[in-house]
Parts: sequence; C-alpha cells; structure tokens
Amino acid sequence: MRAELPSLEAKINYRFLHPELLHRALTHSSLANETRTGTSSPLDDNEQLEFLGDSVLGFLIAEALVQRFPELHEGDLSRQKAHLVSAAHLHGVARRLDIGSFLELGRSEEMSGGRAKKTLLVDALEALIAAVYLDGGTEAARAFIFSHVLDAPFEGDEEAGTDIQPAITNFKSALQELAQSRKLPQPRYAIVRERGPEHSKLFTVEVRVGKEWTGQAEGRTKKIAAQRAARGLYDRLQHSSEEENVNPAAVE
Repeated sequence: MRAELPSLEAKINYRFLHPELLHRALTHSSLANETRTGTSSPLDDNEQLEFLGDSVLGFLIAEALVQRFPELHEGDLSRQKAHLVSAAHLHGVARRLDIGSFLELGRSEEMSGGRAKKTLLVDALEALIAAVYLDGGTEAARAFIFSHVLDAPFEGDEEAGTDIQPAITNFKSALQELAQSRKLPQPRYAIVRERGPEHSKLFTVEVRVGKEWTGQAEGRTKKIAAQRAARGLYDRLQHSSEEENVNPAAVE
C-alpha cells in the first residue's frame, strides 16, 4: 500500500494544482494493465510522463551547467551532464525522496519487490519531473531539479562499470583543499547582494582565492549560494591551463 501523496509534496516542497498529474506520475503500467477496461490509453500510467520528464531533465541540466560553468568546453559539459542524468544518480535521488513508498503498482509487481526496483524508481522520478513541469511550468521544474538532482550527492554504480567520478558534495571543502594543494591563499566568502521579498530572498555570494581567482553565484540560501560559488571557482581552478600562473606570488 502506498504512502499518502501530501507527504511526498512536502518532501519535494511543491504542492500540485492538479493532483491527478502526481497520481499519474506514480502509477506504473502494471497497475494500469490490471485495472483498465476496454481500449488502453497512454494517460493510464506514467510512461508518457517518463518520456517527457527525461527531455525536461536533460534540457534543464544542460542549461544549468552552461550557466554555471561558461568557461567549460563541450566535452567537459557533456561529462558533467552524463553523471547528473545517469540511472545511478537518479536512483539515489529517488531513494532519498522515498519515491518507492508512493508508487501505485499492480499485484504482480508489488509481489516481486517493485517498490525497490531501480528502473521503476528512476522512471517514476522522471515522470514526477514531467508532472511538476506540466503543473507549474519551467520555473517549478527548474527549482525541483536544482534542489533534488543538480546539487544532490552522487552515488556511483559499480554494477554498471561506469567510469564517471562521483560528484563532490561539499565544494567549499574541496576548494579549500585544492587551494592548499596549489599553495594558494585560503578561500574567503562574502555576501555581495540580497534581493527579493523576505520569504523568497536570493543571495549572491562571492568567493575569492587571493587576488586573481574570484567567483559569484546565487542561491535561495546563503549556504547554497556559497556552495555554488565554490563549485564554479573549484572547476575553473581544476581546468586552469598550464599557461596560467597559479602560484603564491601571483595571488598574494
């Protein structure tokens, strides 16, 4: 028996204007096949939403990566995108949201442990993304993906034999360690701008490593903005060419 859907809305911090979209996103074809009468319809289960959600996810992840890392080449962006939309990463997101508890399954799928199956969880997550998109538009889908996919801890998939490196989950610490390894000054953070109403503020945080290396990013909280700023600067330092003079004398 599935859990009540309002608790999932609380988990994802989004309340549906059209709850039937959420219900459909969580309805597996095994249940639709058991309960439908007469002519079948693609509106009976989440497969069509899964198809749409896959495209929405890919587009918004690509958009976010280009905005966050304008200095990266296409190959680097593709590698970043590949791990963020991988089944391994999405499976981790789905498990953290406990999506399995909310699935509507047919009897046979229920009996075979469908609530814990990786493919079902990933498909349902993509369908959920599509449901948010259809219900609340691009901004709602973007907020969901930023919160639950883009900045989520990455879990690798040993069975898949992937060579994708796990995503860093704390870029402030990673940037500090990278600065130390390059014999650079320690990163310093400052809030440079706040905008928006009190209940929905956007913070801009600037990070500096010496005088040469700076970065800025926005976030709904100071912590998120700082992590995003650190992430951008970390990536720039990681990909700095050998011609760039990254030594203490250059930045002190």
